Amino acid sequence: MTEEEKDIIVLSDETGAEHRFEIIDMLEIDEEQYAILLPDEVDAEEAMILKVGEDEEGDTFLFAIEDQDEWDMVATAWQETISEETQ
Repeated sequence: MTEEEKDIIVLSDETGAEHRFEIIDMLEIDEEQYAILLPDEVDAEEAMILKVGEDEEGDTFLFAIEDQDEWDMVATAWQETISEETQ
């Protein structure tokens, strides 16, 4: 996939350092949106799951999932999606 075809976003960490991620999947579960991100690095293998939300002004933000049960639910749903795609 070329750079133009990738859906790349840049996120800042708590120190202000910027990191590039490719959005590899979006899931909707129980009327909530979740983004599956992969670091935009050559050997990146570990995906990150973030919740998609909006602020009062309608701007889209990505949030860490604080609840372990919610995170497990989304991770399981994504694994099922991957399994279905590879069959």
